[in-house]
Amino acid sequence: MTVLTTTLHISNSDSIIHFVRETPPLLLPLFRSANQARLLSALFLGHDPQSLSELAKVLAIPYSTVHRETAQLLDAGILVERRVGNTRLLEPNTTSPFHGPLRELLEIAFGPVPLLKAAFEHISGVEAAAIFGSWAHRTLGKPGAPPADIDVLVVGTPDPAKIYDACSRVGATLRRPVNPTILTSHEWNQRTPFLDEVRRGGLLAIVGDLDEDSKE
Repeated sequence: MTVLTTTLHISNSDSIIHFVRETPPLLLPLFRSANQARLLSALFLGHDPQSLSELAKVLAIPYSTVHRETAQLLDAGILVERRVGNTRLLEPNTTSPFHGPLRELLEIAFGPVPLLKAAFEHISGVEAAAIFGSWAHRTLGKPGAPPADIDVLVVGTPDPAKIYDACSRVGATLRRPVNPTILTSHEWNQRTPFLDEVRRGGLLAIVGDLDEDSKE
């Protein structure tokens, strides 16, 4: 992580005080706090409405913080809530004019592509990887039902156990299954009904460019 050092000169003194602060992560300055960004990501990129206690547990954020942050998001019309018994369930307000742009921003910064890229970058043998299927279709603007899971195509010769472990960890973060399909580059360049459908549906690149590979 990049560290910034700020120097402050004090009058009537030759002393210099150095204040050191960590650079905020990507796009965090656009949000009120890191916790707010994490809450929004969990709700906008997750699959189901979530309760305050679920959010606190999954994100390891104090319940009082979750309560305070979500109250502000409800007041702003970013979230809506409904009650099931004594449980308050929160979800994005799809009628808000901010819904589409905010979801897109969260997906770019905190969604499956950056999470999977970070998870795969230390696994040897990964030549290329991309998201396909319903998640890719919706992201690319194709109509259809909201995706329940994320399909990932990995091309190369990685250790399958490491790929499945990485996808499991990302799935736990996003609270939806992440399903990997592992192929060698030779297998990917074959013409089969399944692979032709994958190519036609569109791909969200994670590592490399499978669209270019498929044109060879």
